[in-house]
Amino acid sequence: MSKYDALWVWIKEKGTDGFKLTFAEIQQIAGLPIDHSFLKYKKELRQTMKKNKHTRSQIAGRWLLGWTLFIGIGAVAGASGMLLDPSGKAMGMDAMLPYFQVLPFAEVVFQDFTFSGWALLIVNGLTNLTAAALLLARKRAGAVLGGIFGVTLMLWICIQFYIFPLNFMSTAYFIFGLIHAITGYAAWVFARQEDFAARQAEYHHIGENPSRLVVYFSRMGYAKRLAMQAAERTGAQVYEVKSTERTAGTLGFWWCGRYGMHRWEMPIETPNINLPSYEHVTICAPIWVFALAAPVRAFCRSAAQTLPCLRVVGWDVAILPGGKLELIEGNHNPGMNIVQAPAKHGVHDKFAHMLLDFYGDPAQYACETVKQP
Repeated sequence: MSKYDALWVWIKEKGTDGFKLTFAEIQQIAGLPIDHSFLKYKKELRQTMKKNKHTRSQIAGRWLLGWTLFIGIGAVAGASGMLLDPSGKAMGMDAMLPYFQVLPFAEVVFQDFTFSGWALLIVNGLTNLTAAALLLARKRAGAVLGGIFGVTLMLWICIQFYIFPLNFMSTAYFIFGLIHAITGYAAWVFARQEDFAARQAEYHHIGENPSRLVVYFSRMGYAKRLAMQAAERTGAQVYEVKSTERTAGTLGFWWCGRYGMHRWEMPIETPNINLPSYEHVTICAPIWVFALAAPVRAFCRSAAQTLPCLRVVGWDVAILPGGKLELIEGNHNPGMNIVQAPAKHGVHDKFAHMLLDFYGDPAQYACETVKQP
């Protein structure tokens, strides 16, 4: 065990190769003051980073590197064969030339495979090898170009679909291009997510107003940034809802989706805040499968058991013709301060002009007034 274990865990969950932290941020994450002896713990940091080499963007980047090399080297090899023997006989492609005659300017550029060879070399060969070189150099542009060149390959195959009858080779390479493009997009998205950071140390007015609280749950940090911004505007204190289930990474994404799909509550750590002591509470939460995030759902239920004003819900109910009941809305602070209470009977007639203003002819709302004895 190390006194900086909290910091090492934070770095491991961050999942990126490099980032910047101020000494103040390190102290906040570690939960203790640091001094010059902190530099002696670099060995622990190196061990932590060694265990954290396989981030999602890196895994997707390796797959993308494989696709770019596979497509690029294959395209260069095919283009070289066409340029060395424009007739196509050496590669057994001479029988394919008649199919090219359906293309524009066929009588000029498609009498042999010279133009096709140069086009293949430039469009699918050199481009993919360039993307591979950028990926090896760990440049963000490598992921972007890799995804674009996957789309380029699919467009190239679409031309082949137009020229040739349906065949296995063209279909296979169209699928390769699709996977290529998806992998590039995934590598780009994962890298952006890993670079995203929401640091409380950047906000200087949080906690100045002890009567306000901002509660948040954030899996990727986006809701956390919104919560920090809200707390910065009002000086509110912040509290993070923490789940006891796995929420980080790709597996966490699917696990959270399962909870969201079923509208389940996700187990959370017991809240250690005194909610009744705050005059105003703001909740920032992500949306999972078109519904409130499961950990926040659990927090709200816990809060309802803590706040006296939320223990009773007063429902507005309408009695429709035939005796059918229709729930209108629920109120967190119900009471008897309704207009019917002093009069001891319904007040439809007195409010008919309001109905006329907002809803039209009051006759459509007519009902029998029941007078109390």
